[in-house]
Amino acid sequence: MNSQSYYNPNVTLPTVLCCVCGLPINPNSANMCVPCLRSKIDISEEIPRQSYINFCRGCQRYNIPPSHWVTAELESPQLLAILLKRVKGLSKVRLVDASFVWTEPHSKRIKVKLIIEKAVFSSTVLQHSFVVEFVVMPSFCEDCHQGAAKDHWNAVVQLRQKSSRSHYKH
Repeated sequence: MNSQSYYNPNVTLPTVLCCVCGLPINPNSANMCVPCLRSKIDISEEIPRQSYINFCRGCQRYNIPPSHWVTAELESPQLLAILLKRVKGLSKVRLVDASFVWTEPHSKRIKVKLIIEKAVFSSTVLQHSFVVEFVVMPSFCEDCHQGAAKDHWNAVVQLRQKSSRSHYKH
């Protein structure tokens, strides 16, 4: 027998039927095919599809709450970072990709396409893509508001009352 000849049996992996549609698949912990798994489990359900961002009309800056204003061009990496921080629920999934979807500049809408993934069962990872729309809310930052107002006043009022306890009757 030649030492270079090896026995290679034709190995086939066992298959099971998807418990929803009956399609033969490689076994996984859910025993479902990927399309059926996507239809049953929405990994993006905790992420809102619409959010708001304040934009100063005077100095063209975006608001980072509570009171920080940052300059960023449309479709820039800086603006994308600001918008991603405003999306709730991203900490529960893994962000694979984020990119802008083109909209008309005057529409006061910024759309961001997100691709996320999450492990749903012990070894099954689902990936999902969707669009989050940000409504641009025009406003003024504190600096521009003070500059636009002709008579702008800041005041702190403190009221104090001094009384003796002898006036109180129990």
